[in-house]
Amino acid sequence: MTAPVIEVRDFRKTYGDLVAVDGISLDVRQGEIFGLLGPNGAGKTSTLESLEGLRSPDGGALRVAGIDPAREPRKLRNVIGVQLQSAGLPESITPDEAMKLFCAYHDVAPRFDLLERLGLNEKRNAQFFELSSGLQRRLALALAVAHNPQVLFLDEPTAGLDVASRVELHNLMRELQANGTTIILATHDMAEAEEMSDRVAILLGGKIVTIGTPMEITATGAGLTKVSVHTQGGSLINPELHFPAVSQQSVKDDYAIFFSTDIGPTVSAIIAHIEVQEDTLIDLRVERPSLEDRFLEVTTTGGAQ
Repeated sequence: MTAPVIEVRDFRKTYGDLVAVDGISLDVRQGEIFGLLGPNGAGKTSTLESLEGLRSPDGGALRVAGIDPAREPRKLRNVIGVQLQSAGLPESITPDEAMKLFCAYHDVAPRFDLLERLGLNEKRNAQFFELSSGLQRRLALALAVAHNPQVLFLDEPTAGLDVASRVELHNLMRELQANGTTIILATHDMAEAEEMSDRVAILLGGKIVTIGTPMEITATGAGLTKVSVHTQGGSLINPELHFPAVSQQSVKDDYAIFFSTDIGPTVSAIIAHIEVQEDTLIDLRVERPSLEDRFLEVTTTGGAQ
């Protein structure tokens, strides 16, 4: 495997007596979309800002594409792109002027094609304060990727975006990933993190409490798999029925719903029961615990299980 593009080793960040980040370590590989998740105050922003060279660590070591962000900020600036929750642009600047300014800073040709792609073409000469919050966020993204950064930091990138803009952003993220860009995604949108991330880390109280692929994380813990079954004869609509590994069951809209700790024995027993009753299966749906379910479990119990 190639060397990681981002290396975090025993990173610690404090503000007076407050320990914001308490000795975390992680690696992010080239071309990976890595989700950084956690409730407010978990240490996400301090970690991001330190990787972006905006803050200095109080312990440990950070590397972004082999660069020490705190000691080599000039070298770092052309390697990374950053889309913040707030763009921080002057109110009177236009998207056209902003694109020219940012690209001149990075010594690349203006990427007006990005303005068109992100739905800003008709607003190229509008002042920043005249743009909707969604258009402001699209502009921030266009500026962040205009110089083809090796590493892209996205902080709540789809907040305030409509469905079409959200889809376009995700498509752009996948294109960047396919071209080798490494993306750090900080978001409170668990569905977005589960859909887009190759791996995620959940921070709590300045520590990483779990890290892995969304599939690996949702497969652990106490989450129950939901099995919804609809049959022609309704042979499963019986509160007296008991199936292996089922801890809860209910009925909704002609569906018998079972919550299982072990999906294999549960489904096998349900199918066998339907056959014995000479009933006909119409629909069977299996829903694994979501990343949001696991996130809530981790953050409310105080750590991984």
